[in-house]
Amino acid sequence: MRLKRQGGFRNPRTRSSRREEAHSFFRENIRASSRRLLRVVEWTLFGFFLAAVQIFAADSNATFSARADQIAQAAEALRPKLIETRRDFHMHPELSNREERTSRVVAEKLRALGFDEVKTNIARHGVVALLKGSKPGAVVALRADMDALPINETIDVPYKSLVPGVKHACGHDVHTTIELGVAEILSQMRGQIQGTVKFLFQPAEEGPPGDEEGGATLMIKEGALDNPRPLAIFGLHTTPETETGKIGFRAGPAQAAYDTFTITIHGKTSYAAWPHKGVDTILVGAECVTALQTIKSRRIDTFEPVIITIGTFHGGKSPHTISAEVVIQGTVRTFTPDVRKQIEQLVRQTLAGVTAAYGATFDLDYKAGSMVVFNDPKLVGDSLPSIRRAVGATNVFEFPMRMGAEDFSYYEQVVPGFFLRLGSGNKARGITAESHTPEFDVDEECLVIGVKVMANLALDFLDSHAR
Repeated sequence: MRLKRQGGFRNPRTRSSRREEAHSFFRENIRASSRRLLRVVEWTLFGFFLAAVQIFAADSNATFSARADQIAQAAEALRPKLIETRRDFHMHPELSNREERTSRVVAEKLRALGFDEVKTNIARHGVVALLKGSKPGAVVALRADMDALPINETIDVPYKSLVPGVKHACGHDVHTTIELGVAEILSQMRGQIQGTVKFLFQPAEEGPPGDEEGGATLMIKEGALDNPRPLAIFGLHTTPETETGKIGFRAGPAQAAYDTFTITIHGKTSYAAWPHKGVDTILVGAECVTALQTIKSRRIDTFEPVIITIGTFHGGKSPHTISAEVVIQGTVRTFTPDVRKQIEQLVRQTLAGVTAAYGATFDLDYKAGSMVVFNDPKLVGDSLPSIRRAVGATNVFEFPMRMGAEDFSYYEQVVPGFFLRLGSGNKARGITAESHTPEFDVDEECLVIGVKVMANLALDFLDSHAR
């Protein structure tokens, strides 16, 4: 029966429209099923990937941990030799740019270990040596300083300095010994070295005498960081206020820049009973010392870390005569370049005002010292797992900024660097004296700790940069 198209009747769906609707429904179901299947496949593959990453990470951690144990055992076995070597250096200290014996001993030991290359007489008495691994890869550098200080040793120990007026009062004997210990251990682990370890033994960290060149700047100038250029450099320093076994780190600015100055005040001599006939440089110098301290307290932002310290004050030869000349020496410590420049200007301005008020004149010799020690934040972050494996996570802590200076900072101007703090004190044994004092000493347990940390840092860094 044919239905009417008009009137009260509706046209029913045609067979073709019903067929199209069924096909559309079928296609949508296929698409939905495909999407669900794709999601299942994606999550399955992601699960496999995560599992693989976890397995790889676990294997890597196991490998690193096993190697850390191997290094720890080797360092412990070296303990007697480390102590003997450190005491030998301590008994035979040499001043900056005069480290002839120390340099010779270092070079002889490195050659005996079969190093691939040992260069001497870099920056006068520096030694630069290469240890190549069995596999190609990156280059990492380790640096130790070798010079002693013009300080007379007062402690009564079996390894007391044999050189009157010269003492290892800043731990450089420890630093050199630790780097030699690392050299010995790594020379026996060439099969695990993916790349090259460059060892820098630097003279004159404390500053070369007079107008001589020296220290890190001369090492760099004479190619210590070239052929090959390391990707990073590591160094450490004894820290008597930190107990042995602990390691301090700080990312970014860690130690201050320093400058030194010599002020010569010129007056007029006279008999002490007639001071009005002279210009008293002792009095003027004393006023200058006081006035210079107002730079920090009144002229610089109070939140800026700044130190101005007067270290020497020399003038006069008789209590009955007004001295015609006074010589004052001091140091400035800063963290920002702008403040560093500002301090020099303010020192000149202050001296000009004070001396003019008393009818005196002055000369100022202001010399720039080292830069701010800036530890590369990424390098520090990447290195912390290695340090924690070496000494335990609870023994690694963030160290506060220090006003002490260190010419390791110059290397960090060329390549990323990380200068860490090695705990060397022991309150229970009374080893607490500060660096640069006649009573300074270290807990020799820090030798083993230092070797473990530096060896792990070198190998782990090369592994992370393997081709």
